[in-house]
Amino acid sequence: MKIPMACADLSNEDIAAVVDVLHSGQLSLGPKAIEFEQQIADYVGVKHAVAVSSGTSALHLLVRALGLGPGDEVLVPSFTFASSVNVLLYEGATPVFVDIIPDTYTLDPVDLERKVTPRTKAIMAVDVFGHPAEWDEILGIADRHALRVIDDSCEALGAEYKGRKLGQFGDAAAFAFYPNKQMTTGEGGIIVTDDDEIAVLCRSMRNQGRDEMGAWLEHVRLGYNYRMDEMSAALGVSQFKRLETFLQKRERVAQMYTERLQGLEGVHPPLVKPYVRMSWFVYVVTLAEGLARDPVMALMAEQGVPTRGYFAPIHTQRHIYERFGDLSGMLPMTESVAQRTIALPFSAIMTETQVTYVCEVLKACLAKVILG
Repeated sequence: MKIPMACADLSNEDIAAVVDVLHSGQLSLGPKAIEFEQQIADYVGVKHAVAVSSGTSALHLLVRALGLGPGDEVLVPSFTFASSVNVLLYEGATPVFVDIIPDTYTLDPVDLERKVTPRTKAIMAVDVFGHPAEWDEILGIADRHALRVIDDSCEALGAEYKGRKLGQFGDAAAFAFYPNKQMTTGEGGIIVTDDDEIAVLCRSMRNQGRDEMGAWLEHVRLGYNYRMDEMSAALGVSQFKRLETFLQKRERVAQMYTERLQGLEGVHPPLVKPYVRMSWFVYVVTLAEGLARDPVMALMAEQGVPTRGYFAPIHTQRHIYERFGDLSGMLPMTESVAQRTIALPFSAIMTETQVTYVCEVLKACLAKVILG
């Protein structure tokens, strides 16, 4: 059985929405991006949403909008996608890597506060795999030390922390819409915030630094071509109408996985805290300490089941080593977890038969590795 690692849930209505834009002739800077922004702002419960070309560009604009740059330290996890750190390096800010808690793999508030220095200016918190970070503690630390806060929620659209949707925490947040996300615009991302100044700056910088009321060739600040095109926005508008259905379908697939993996020795299914709603970006299991992940993944691939090793810690990447030196050993939980986590195939349209097959293959391959 061949099973894709991920697959977007697309409908004929989605396709028609994109075709309608192509027929309209207005392919950029049009009404669909504005409509999509309003949908997301209303859904999250914030004043502003700024649609951009990717989650990475959303995070980059937030770093610039907060004025982070050379000499500024930003606390950030290493157990995350590369863009969480890359956007800091773009602006010359210094990432200070923080360890994770052992159950949900989000920022460890104890290590977070331990690493605050006089040079610390901000926190980049990540809602890993769709599970919210420990926001009460993170915001308490930020308040005590007068730090700005960016919520990298690129993996967590629709997730909630103690009854509040992600996107309401910190100075601003970013979501992403790559095809493996909860909903897709193909490529694309969005900034959400209640801060008027952040919204104005991000709208300007995504459009080559133009002022919203200025002439087309007048640029009031350094900017980028980070706009979301109308085809992507139209797909977003159409997909958004089914977002809650997507979230429910993804949760059901996650439940099927968890039910089948309960009691399987050596495999720990994901943990979801009782006070959160997880929005299930991926389904990641953790092998017991001492078990080798790579042989299990190789054997599963032979049976037509792709997997991914989420995440390779950022502080161990070659370009980080070349810039900051050897940082290995500084994040014991991150380094331990990163050697044992396996992302299984996951999407809203996975069938029960596919989930069962993946679990059977995982069980058989794990047994082979254990028995040698």
